[in-house]
Amino acid sequence: MTDRPPGRDTAAVLALEESSELRDRSASPTGEIESPSLANLESAMETQPAVRSLAATLLVIIATFYTLYFARAFFLPVTFGLLLNLLLSPFVRTLKRARIPYPIGAAIVVLSIVAVVGVGGYFLADPAQEWITKAPQSVAAANVKLRKLRRPMEQVTKSADQMARAATTGSSTPRVQEVTLAGPTLMDRFVGASATFLAGALETLVLLYFLLASGDLFLQKLTKMLPEFRDKKKAVAIARETETSISMYLTTVTLINVFEGGVVTLVMWALGVPNPVLWGVLVFFLEFIPYLGALVMVGVLTLAALSTFDSVAHIVAVPASYLAINLLQAYLITPLLLGKRLTLNPVAILIGLILMWEIWGVAGAFIAVPLLATFKILCDHIETLAPVGEFLGD
Repeated sequence: MTDRPPGRDTAAVLALEESSELRDRSASPTGEIESPSLANLESAMETQPAVRSLAATLLVIIATFYTLYFARAFFLPVTFGLLLNLLLSPFVRTLKRARIPYPIGAAIVVLSIVAVVGVGGYFLADPAQEWITKAPQSVAAANVKLRKLRRPMEQVTKSADQMARAATTGSSTPRVQEVTLAGPTLMDRFVGASATFLAGALETLVLLYFLLASGDLFLQKLTKMLPEFRDKKKAVAIARETETSISMYLTTVTLINVFEGGVVTLVMWALGVPNPVLWGVLVFFLEFIPYLGALVMVGVLTLAALSTFDSVAHIVAVPASYLAINLLQAYLITPLLLGKRLTLNPVAILIGLILMWEIWGVAGAFIAVPLLATFKILCDHIETLAPVGEFLGD
């Protein structure tokens, strides 16, 4: 083994140390190695404002959804009142041009709504009560007619139960006594839901009256807050155009649902279905819930047909006729009347429906599409939110 010259090894070591020292000094101005710390992370975040803005936006969105969920008893009547205000404000403004003051015009509109709902509820109460009373018998009759179709499945279920009992008998596992806790009855739940609904409806009507009676009060206060005249003028123009678009959308959708309910009433009457007006009114309300409303209506009409008719062709004709009317309305009449600008993206509708169902339940699903359309129209009129409006459009 030969010895290397000591000078060459020493020079190599010194060169390596010098290069390491230079690298450390270039990484730290003090020549010391810096360890990661919270201060370094904060300074890095300050150099990336886009990341901080995105994180803040996500936190605000999450906080908003949680607030809407836990305070739904407050926000639901307010939301219904605001939507009805956008729908009915043009009528109150028309009465104002006829020299009828805002408070009196608002009272006329609100009392008209109460009268229409009251008269409709009076005439539909007996058919609805009769149908609800006969619902168990209708389900039993439908089960009898569907027994032939269910027989193979019942046979499979019976065999599975026999196998499960045989396995349980052969095992030595002791039986566990089950304890069932009695919950509130169906009548208790119905009474509680009715009381909550009536309280929310009363709050909505009171809020709606004050919103309609105030007229342009909030718009005037908004314009006073703006410093320059051109900003005031722009704010008024955006508010008027947005209100007109939203009112036109809500009015058009309401009239489409009224028309579809009337057509379904006539078709059910022609097919001999009992209480055709009841089904037309139910169609009017359920059409505000896309996809899910039509699915529920098909199921209800199928049950009514099974409990009424014996012919298979007659039974199938009842839900099939409604489904044909619904598809014609959804893919021809609604896009034709609303136009491309006010038509919503089906994916956005489905996401909005699921989201509002999770937050506010059935009431949230009922107003999901009007809320989504209102938000889209607002985005279309605000330059910074125009991409969001484009995404929500069809």
